Amino acid sequence: MKFISKIIAFSLLLFCFSACSDDTKELEDLVPPQEETPDPEPEPEPETPITPEEPEDQTPLVLNVVGRYLKDAEGNIVNLHGFGQTYSPFFNNGAWNNYDVAGCLRYNQGLIDDILAAGWCMNFVRMHMDPYWSDDPSQQSVRYEGHERFSETRFRKYLDEVFVPMAEYAISKGLFVVMRPPGVSPENIAIGDSYQMFLLKVWDIVSQHPKLKNNGYVMFELANEPIHIQGPDGTYAGSGDGHFKNMKTYFQAIVDKIRANKARNIIWVPGLGYQSNYEGFANHPIEGDNIGYAIHVYPGWYGSDAEQPSAELGGVMGGGYEGFQRGWDAQIMPVAHFAPIMVTEMDWAPAKYDSSWGKSITGEVGGVGFGANFKYIADNTGNVSWMLFTSPHLLAQFKDVPGEEGNYTFLNDPEACPWPVYHWFKEYAGETSSEGELESIELMNVSGSIEIRMGDSKNLIVKAVYKDGTEKVITSESVMTSSNESVCKVERGKLIALKEGESELTISYASSTVKKEVKITVKVITPFPLTAAMFNPSIWEQGTFDEATHTLTLGQYGFGGWQYAEGLDLSSYNTLTVELGSDNDSQISFRLFDKNNYWSEPATYDFGSSRKVVVHLNDMKDKNGQKISSSHLYIIGFWSLGNKPFVIKSLTLE
Repeated sequence: MKFISKIIAFSLLLFCFSACSDDTKELEDLVPPQEETPDPEPEPEPETPITPEEPEDQTPLVLNVVGRYLKDAEGNIVNLHGFGQTYSPFFNNGAWNNYDVAGCLRYNQGLIDDILAAGWCMNFVRMHMDPYWSDDPSQQSVRYEGHERFSETRFRKYLDEVFVPMAEYAISKGLFVVMRPPGVSPENIAIGDSYQMFLLKVWDIVSQHPKLKNNGYVMFELANEPIHIQGPDGTYAGSGDGHFKNMKTYFQAIVDKIRANKARNIIWVPGLGYQSNYEGFANHPIEGDNIGYAIHVYPGWYGSDAEQPSAELGGVMGGGYEGFQRGWDAQIMPVAHFAPIMVTEMDWAPAKYDSSWGKSITGEVGGVGFGANFKYIADNTGNVSWMLFTSPHLLAQFKDVPGEEGNYTFLNDPEACPWPVYHWFKEYAGETSSEGELESIELMNVSGSIEIRMGDSKNLIVKAVYKDGTEKVITSESVMTSSNESVCKVERGKLIALKEGESELTISYASSTVKKEVKITVKVITPFPLTAAMFNPSIWEQGTFDEATHTLTLGQYGFGGWQYAEGLDLSSYNTLTVELGSDNDSQISFRLFDKNNYWSEPATYDFGSSRKVVVHLNDMKDKNGQKISSSHLYIIGFWSLGNKPFVIKSLTLE
């Protein structure tokens, strides 16, 4: 961008020089030549004092990013909850048209008033600077409205006339504002492409606006739903280290442009895969202050329950809580560990209502359904702000009156998002009734002791039971400790098994009047259990495993074994000896992966005609000679040509 600017500036200079030369020649033709006289000696010019550059404003904003949290001026952790608005006739139900600025403002400001009057405890609005205002209407309509027919003149005009007035109005009502650029990202983006140039221009204009720059109530979401980016190898993809390296370069340039304008507003960075993939930012984080990550969450995403496959990422009903948590941990936690998260799109409802993007039910924490599990996961993460993407005109119609079973509507059905979210937002705002007398606390879905594989993890859900019969999930408010942290530890409600042995898990919770605790024995077993419950014969292709005989039959070119959510650390061991209980003629090999991806290159040990292989754990390499780390193994198991059974005798660590 700087290079292009220099070329333009140089061209203008040449043009001006040429024009001046022509003008001078014309004057010479009209004015008779004068006798030359020597110029007098120039008098020394008085020294002009250099005006010092205006110091950069360092006044703390209303909210700032501090570590992984949003915090206010007093240092309190703040998680925001809100809704979204889009300013176009289509999304405003045709209430105005024909670029009617007054009509647009009147309608959307009225919606804010009505939503707050309905009792919604909202404190931010996601503002889509819709391309209806910035697109050049004289050009043909295109797929990715926003950048392809962008008019800078129109954008500047309606930034002043529509977007800034709406932001000021929202702020006057106690709402923070998250501004989103016009339109959506193209399916494929690349460093230096037209979309990046568009984003650079938009955010350059916005971040210099005197009513937006360093306005502590205004934040910037840099783009909407990037899908694929070109990687160093020239391919387009939504994941992979190289692609995230380029993703960092792509959006770092936009962040740097904003900061070059000395705008310190909080910036929310999107991921790939429609804002569902973020794991690569762990290795390639966006640099700078006041940086967070903006994500989208819908049923079917991250392994969550969905009544219908999602239009973007797919998914089916049945993932339940565990699948959702694993998907969240894989994609969102890598950035949530070091930066705040803001969910800028999320909703759900049974498909029959046709009033939401996501199709699922509220369900219950730890069980089936999307909504309750989403809230639990977000709350337990601790640094997640989120919004409800339901149309604002529907939110404005909400009434806090329970519906009748069998006669529910979208707005009062407990299995659709508006009803529970309305009351959850009140809970966040402290407007719910005080809790009753605490009777006990329970660890959900656990009876007796916990048995867990070394290298595995288990998400714990703690429930408070009150004497009036009510219940409440209190995981994030509980204190969990392990008596032997070398065997297992607890991090934000997750039990992590480190090595074989036993430990006692203590969980305590204190209400306003009483403290309760529960103790659970944790047994960490071998990382290679030969049981039907813990051995997966179908990691790739469909296989079977007979627990009684330890007989494994793999599908064609199939793979079966074990997967470790936290990465199995075998670095303290020297060898792993693997023995078969039968001969084989299907080219069996034993494989170990240090990346959580079956298609990455593993360390491979062929049995050949032998029944035994010995893995020297600290000297493992893939077929290309690259080292395989024994400190974080995610997939371990057997590969074969398939369709021929063989017996696994033992796996021994030394």
